[in-house]
Amino acid sequence: MTTRTRSRKATAPRKAASSSRKAAPPPVPEESTLLRWLKDRRITEVECLVPDITGNARGKIIPADKFSHDYGTRLPEGIFATTVTGEFPDDYYELTSPSDSDMILRPDADTVRMVPWATDPTAQVIHDCFTKTGEPHELAPRNVLRRVLDAYAELGLRPVVAPELEFFLVQKNTDPDFPLLPPAGRSGRPETARQSYSIDAVNEFDPILDLMYDYCDAMKLDVDTLIHESGAAQLEVNFTHANAMDLADQVFLFKRTMRESAMRHGIYATFLAKPMENEPGSAMHIHQSLLRISDGSNVFTGEHGGEDFSPLFGHYLAGLQKYVPAAMAFFAPNVNSYRRLMFGEVSPSNVHWGFDNRTCGLRVPLDTPENMRVESRFAGSDANPYLAIAATLAAGLLGIREQGSPTAPISGSAKELGYDLPRSLGEALDGLEGCPELREMLGERFCRAYVSVKRKEYETFFRVISSWEREFLLLNV
Repeated sequence: MTTRTRSRKATAPRKAASSSRKAAPPPVPEESTLLRWLKDRRITEVECLVPDITGNARGKIIPADKFSHDYGTRLPEGIFATTVTGEFPDDYYELTSPSDSDMILRPDADTVRMVPWATDPTAQVIHDCFTKTGEPHELAPRNVLRRVLDAYAELGLRPVVAPELEFFLVQKNTDPDFPLLPPAGRSGRPETARQSYSIDAVNEFDPILDLMYDYCDAMKLDVDTLIHESGAAQLEVNFTHANAMDLADQVFLFKRTMRESAMRHGIYATFLAKPMENEPGSAMHIHQSLLRISDGSNVFTGEHGGEDFSPLFGHYLAGLQKYVPAAMAFFAPNVNSYRRLMFGEVSPSNVHWGFDNRTCGLRVPLDTPENMRVESRFAGSDANPYLAIAATLAAGLLGIREQGSPTAPISGSAKELGYDLPRSLGEALDGLEGCPELREMLGERFCRAYVSVKRKEYETFFRVISSWEREFLLLNV
């Protein structure tokens, strides 16, 4: 398999992200370190970022000389009860406080980075959300992931993940009634044939990708490998394995970065799960393993290596098989997501697993014993990375708690075993509502808000009359 990699520039060491739940406000030494970082780089503005339910950045831009932990940055909690179209669900005031009050934002100093595309020296810092009494806000996706990581920490375990994120480059599209089209590369011609793993096809977009790598270097994003996927102008980036929160932060920031890199060259980068009718969909595969906190050992590893795995890994697999269908609203969060799943050529159809079997939704790569892991192939590239990672880790943890047993591995094509996943966002939300174990793991209040927001989006989608309906039903029914 041919891949393209690029070495990263040396950067200052950064403290590893912690999985423990943070109290507000942070201690004074952390504040001094962050403020000194800003002063040393002569930062003039700070982007205070909060990932919302869709995985987009909300927040405020504050002059650097007014930024501090004591500044008390605030945002209304309603940002977590807002649809992608900017509407509110009918039970909005039941999901938020009756007063529609503010949350208190506290910066996570480990996440401070430069904004490399800004004209003036600008920093960006991801913030955590707290209530007025100092408790982590239940609706914030970052806190949902931290809730799951805390549950693992109580067992002496630390999840490690490595996402693989696919996306398309497309021509600028300012009229949503027109289909998306592949852009022209350096040759002046768009792709018209499948170019899986082609080096020359990747090089067609060298100027964009070089800029992307430069931005990632400046932001300390651990983008490792870049390949051309099977779709026209479809690419995939792999991230170096690390702590779950750190990787969720990096995927969140990478999406911003890739869009900006493409936009500066007059095209779009899209993470829509199925952007074009005759092209494959885009996924976010999540490789995952568990390390013992006390000694750093991989608890998935079996005694004999190879295809041997530990009993705990079997429980983890069983949990994924049992709870992934109920978690699909997080892996496939939009109406478009199900076009990838139902009509995708290589997308998963069920919860079967196998060794090095890409037709399975759960693939166990063949690797060294210390790298024993499972690759979950359900999430689309449109998924919120915090929620997708939280959901897959929650499913695995439930399997560990229940001491379940997985099915036998599949060696042939799992596609031949039928489609067993939800077929629409509505079905997926029904599944989440019907799974109290998963709701308890992720937070009852959060799940209720998430379902309400997504049902509102689903309802809004069905109000739109499509061109297909006008073409085939207008005069024929």
